[in-house]
Amino acid sequence: MESALATAVIAVLCAVVGFGAAFFFGRARPVQDQRRVAELEAQLVASREQAQRAGVQAAEQEKEATTLRAQLMEAVQRSASFEERARQAEEMRGTIRERELAIVKLGAEVSQLREKGAELATRLEEERQQSDEKLALIESAKQVMENAFKSLSSEALRQNNQSFLDLAKTSLNEFHQGAKGDLEKRQIAIDSLVAPVSASLKSVDEKILALEKARESAYGELRAQFALMSEAQGLLRNETSNLVRALRQPHVRGRWGEVQLRRVVELAGMLNHCDFAEQETAETEDGRVRPDLVVKLPGGRQIVVDAKAPVIAYMDAHDALTEEDRREKLRQHAQLVRGHLTSLSRKSYWEQFEPTPEVVVMFIPGESFAAAALEADPELMEFGFTNNVIVASPTSLIALLRAVAYGWRQESIADNAREISQLGQELHKRLGDMAEHLAKVGTGLEGATMNYNRAIASLESRVLVSARKFRDLGATSQGAEIVELKLVEGTARRLQAPESKPSPDLFGDPSEPDSGKT
Repeated sequence: MESALATAVIAVLCAVVGFGAAFFFGRARPVQDQRRVAELEAQLVASREQAQRAGVQAAEQEKEATTLRAQLMEAVQRSASFEERARQAEEMRGTIRERELAIVKLGAEVSQLREKGAELATRLEEERQQSDEKLALIESAKQVMENAFKSLSSEALRQNNQSFLDLAKTSLNEFHQGAKGDLEKRQIAIDSLVAPVSASLKSVDEKILALEKARESAYGELRAQFALMSEAQGLLRNETSNLVRALRQPHVRGRWGEVQLRRVVELAGMLNHCDFAEQETAETEDGRVRPDLVVKLPGGRQIVVDAKAPVIAYMDAHDALTEEDRREKLRQHAQLVRGHLTSLSRKSYWEQFEPTPEVVVMFIPGESFAAAALEADPELMEFGFTNNVIVASPTSLIALLRAVAYGWRQESIADNAREISQLGQELHKRLGDMAEHLAKVGTGLEGATMNYNRAIASLESRVLVSARKFRDLGATSQGAEIVELKLVEGTARRLQAPESKPSPDLFGDPSEPDSGKT
């Protein structure tokens, strides 16, 4: 009975020890889990803060990029004439686009990190729930152990204290080893979850640092480009002011117009020594008339070009401070151009030059000058046609002069064709004369042949007969023989070409018998 009681007491004690060990290690492990959960929560909070900082930095960079784009567009609009600077600005804009793409990519990575942080938070919540369940189980085991201890007597505990302690020690060691292995596995699993997040955060920090360095470098380049553009714009403004001041002087403006006119003439292929003449003058009742260019036309005609169109009002319009003043100056520019056109129509070039000019061309040495005048006075071109004056910009004058050059080429081709025709006629006449002379030579040869044959016939019939009788009588020298003479059967070839027109007696009278032929 006592042994059964002892066995029961030992079993109860083992159970109590097991529950106690579970309670002990259960309390220890939740503390470690709670500590690990706290560390993970701290890392999660840090990750969220880093992601938030990265988002804020991305937003700031986006805002700075927007500001830079606005500044860049404004700078490009202010310096549209600087094509090279615009190209560099375009490259900078491409760099900003690359930075924006990098910011978008970082934003995507931050979103991924936030998703991983949310996943870690979910796992931590699950671990916390499991820890709460284990704590509840340990509390239940504790209550069972307390009840068991209360039901056992102090005597049984004292008798079996040593055996209980040994058994409890063994059980505790086994449980400790198992709990330690389980804790290491959990530690490894948690580290495997946290390691990618740490690596990603480190990569994000490195990329943000690199992006910040690249942004500072790009901003430095942009500042340098803006400084260069500002300097170039200042130089351009100074040069423009110098040009405007120079063009306000009449002789400089006239010389500039002449240079522009010569460049147009050279581009059109109208060389000075063959198709046009500069600075011709004529005297009229109003004084000396001096056109800037006289273009020679085929057929002895000509076109007079004047390059002294007024441009002062147009330059004043660009210096105007208000839009109303600018429009007023442009209207004055159109009025001055119309007045100059009217004065050209009254100069009576058609009476002072020989031959009379076909038309007078008023050359405006700039496309913008002509466009502004035509915009302010749309009827200016028609008014010029009515007065036999053509308003021409450099482009339209090039087209006109190229048409004249084409006319000269056609005239040259026609002259060459006429000369070739004259040479052909002369050659044909000379060939006819030569054929006539050859026909006369043939006639002479024909007569000589006929006379030769007649002489041979006479020799055969009258002289050689008597000579043979001398031979028969032995009155000839030894071995001397009279050579036999033969008739000439061939005749001179007659010309068969239709171009040859021999005279009727070229080959003799066809009715006369040819006694020389046998």
